[in-house]
Amino acid sequence: MVQLEKISSNRVSTGTLTKYSFPSTSLSLSTQFNIFIPSSASAQSPVPVLWYLAGLTCNEDTGAQKGGFLNSAGEQGVAVVFPDTSPRGRACRVRRTIGSLVRTPETAATIPPPPPLPSRAGFYINATNPKWAKYRMYDLITKELPAVLKEANLGLDLSRMSIMGHSMGGHGALMIYLKNPGLYKSASAFAPACNPSVTPWGINAFSNYLSAPAPAPSSDKEPPAEWLAYDSSHLLKQAAPGENLSVLVDVGTEDKFLKDGQLEPAKLEEAAKGKQGKVEVRLQKDFDHSYYFISTFSPEHIAFHAKALKA
Repeated sequence: MVQLEKISSNRVSTGTLTKYSFPSTSLSLSTQFNIFIPSSASAQSPVPVLWYLAGLTCNEDTGAQKGGFLNSAGEQGVAVVFPDTSPRGRACRVRRTIGSLVRTPETAATIPPPPPLPSRAGFYINATNPKWAKYRMYDLITKELPAVLKEANLGLDLSRMSIMGHSMGGHGALMIYLKNPGLYKSASAFAPACNPSVTPWGINAFSNYLSAPAPAPSSDKEPPAEWLAYDSSHLLKQAAPGENLSVLVDVGTEDKFLKDGQLEPAKLEEAAKGKQGKVEVRLQKDFDHSYYFISTFSPEHIAFHAKALKA
């Protein structure tokens, strides 16, 4: 049995936010997460679980401290898990490949430079490039951490889970939801990277983490199948006809990354045509990419998930 080490605990809303650390077999090193648990949770009356995946440059504290989720989650009686975004520490730092995989002299004026890949950019996938062997965030989120929480007996009902995220984490939430039909009741995202196999952020990450090489910049070839397996727009297109989808996406109209072509919510809307259930993409006038945006609409996202989790 995995032993959770309690790092800190704070009373908040109707419950407690606790930070834990444990040795992860998925990452081959220790990782930390925060979890908010309403006081009503118990072994006899377990509460449903909502996962929040944060974005580039963030960690397990970002959403918990800045997202404005906890009052609404407490009122709804929903636990919220905030994992880290990536493996951490010197053991997982490697030299990255950037630049030529994404930008050419012809496109440099219109395509922004790719972001670096620090130890905060796991992209919630399982790396197959041996250089990035510790980057197996997909397994951590979908398999290992749920099993650890179940063993810990914290009063959680892990048969009722939903998932949400921001930016890179929005990509992660939508992708994980679509790759695992029936595992999560609903998914939502703030400013997600909706079509990462063809946009600079995703190309940069997939070129590094995955074994399949990037198509030549001038090529009109489809991205490799290994990349498409982590692309939400592609996965939504492939969703089974009978799958009852429950997805909410918010994007600010003044989001710099929307204007730069990093997010591509229209691709998600296009992929959703003819699908069963609901995939709602909302453009929020004058909002940007920040946590001011997220905290404004977080109560609506919590209510959206609570309805699905309690149905």
